[in-house]
Amino acid sequence: MLSASDPSTSVGYEIKSADLALVALLLKTSNIDTLKRELKKQLADTPDFFDQEPVVIDLIGLSEHEKNQPIDFDQLLALLRSHQMHPIALRSGTTDHMQAGKNAGLIDATYARILKTTVAVASPQATSAAAPIPVKTRETPTGSLGALVVDKPLRSGQQVYAKGRDLVVLAMVNPGAEVIADGNIHVYAALRGKAIAGAKGNSEAMIFAQAMEPELLSIAGVYRTSENALPTDIWGKAAYVRLKPSPEGEKLVIQALKA
Repeated sequence: MLSASDPSTSVGYEIKSADLALVALLLKTSNIDTLKRELKKQLADTPDFFDQEPVVIDLIGLSEHEKNQPIDFDQLLALLRSHQMHPIALRSGTTDHMQAGKNAGLIDATYARILKTTVAVASPQATSAAAPIPVKTRETPTGSLGALVVDKPLRSGQQVYAKGRDLVVLAMVNPGAEVIADGNIHVYAALRGKAIAGAKGNSEAMIFAQAMEPELLSIAGVYRTSENALPTDIWGKAAYVRLKPSPEGEKLVIQALKA
């Protein structure tokens, strides 16, 4: 018998712990027709928004009635996959739901930790139906996933999306252009187009601009358009945008940057 220290017993792999960022889909209904209709409406302008993101299906939001009803996981998984989601796990279900999910190939994520912020798809008003014009970008030279940096002006029709990171723009964002980031957005020039920060639900994200003149501002799905004009002491000035809790829910707060 070979000893454990014998080189010939070594194997061609190692097993280590790993972290994986997951999107949690909190279902408020298990009605497939309702989900199909609402997902189609919300993702009409951004069909590749999820881009094969791994998804945990969370049933905690189901009504008491639906918690006692069976779920057609085959149809549910097919629906989510049709919208570029990759469902891999299930949590907060009854014993029957968890077993049915397991039979459909989902793993038990009962002990997964769900962040307080929820994933929010940018509203239809916050995205353009036209195909975006590609923009050359460069990444900051860091070992981790650094900010995405754009050093050229963005013209109408151009769109930049910093997935899983901050976005830094060193030139003007012209009207009709869109800058989108899962993290913060920094514009070291005039922001005259659309800025969508916290695109996947990060309510801690912020938007900074050297000259705040936007067509639209959005953080974690909460947005404000140019129809709601900025105060004169903010318009055209260096300012930042953040979310602030209120009795009516989170709202955008825009404040001047003081030197």
